[in-house]
Amino acid sequence: MRLFKGLGEFFAMDFGTNSIRIVQLDGDIQHGWVLQKYKYIPVDAKLAQDSSELGRKKYGDLIKQSIFDAGIRTKNVAVGFPAQKTFTSIIETENAPIKELMKTVKYQVDQYIPMQIEEAKVDFICLGTSPNDPAKAEVLISSTTNKFAEEQLNFIEGLGYNVIAFEPEPLAMARSLVPIGAVDAQMIVDLGEKSADIVVVYKGAPRLVRSVPGGFEVMIKTVANALSVKEDQARQFVLKFGLAQDKVDGQVFRALDPILESFASELTKSAKFFQSKYLNSKMGGIVLSGYAEMIPFVAEYIEAKTNISTIQGNPWQAVRVTPEQQNDLAGVASEFAVAIGLAERSNANV
Repeated sequence: MRLFKGLGEFFAMDFGTNSIRIVQLDGDIQHGWVLQKYKYIPVDAKLAQDSSELGRKKYGDLIKQSIFDAGIRTKNVAVGFPAQKTFTSIIETENAPIKELMKTVKYQVDQYIPMQIEEAKVDFICLGTSPNDPAKAEVLISSTTNKFAEEQLNFIEGLGYNVIAFEPEPLAMARSLVPIGAVDAQMIVDLGEKSADIVVVYKGAPRLVRSVPGGFEVMIKTVANALSVKEDQARQFVLKFGLAQDKVDGQVFRALDPILESFASELTKSAKFFQSKYLNSKMGGIVLSGYAEMIPFVAEYIEAKTNISTIQGNPWQAVRVTPEQQNDLAGVASEFAVAIGLAERSNANV
């Protein structure tokens, strides 16, 4: 599994249950990025999850048409793996020259993944000397099952594209969302349909990666039951009114309050765990992405509950876009965190 390798001309693709997001950038991390080509296509969730031969063909045709419409001509693509399908961990081992260190980890990797080594695709990268102990080195290990990796590879290559890299979505997301110039640790939080991904980035590298079950889908069902409305209408209420207590008689807020309080508690636990390991660190802020960014007043709620400065993420912060592109992306720009992070890959950054 080529989690961290593969450069040259390529584009990034993030395809999920609700949309396909495609991005091709020009530039580099030192001089900045320029948006070259992009495409956003809404997808029927039933089609995206249809595993039949006909369903996969229809979804594949939609992907190919999206890439063609974006004007992308290269066949090289970097693709994200959902957090639910990957296991990512940061381990510490005795510091040593990089070749010796990688050899040691290679022979010990089966100790760090939750599956049999013969059933897994595994990749790892040295993050450098541990900020907590100069005698230790930190290594990021990521794995997925052979079955899932091969299914994804066969699907994409079957469309005529060359997969130069797979990467866990939380790592790609963190790359695009960490505020430029941040010195202290940043907690990147992406609330998806079924779970929330949490990545703590410190000194330019991920130091904690975890996934919390129960995403936006749970919120919608809770609000639908509380207000006795259909889920489509509940979704509209949540995205329009959010936690505003003066809207719909505060019913949406009251329905979501227990869920978000539990969610904020998980963020606090993550911050405390991180700071217990990196004793001299400071949690500088929480950056929200996905539905956490889209629901009104969630940032204010999380900040009040965690006592950590909380902002809405901006995955386009390092990407130059034209006014026309900005106008075209209005309304969906926040959904490109993973795609932009994949497009911003290089061997110089994790």
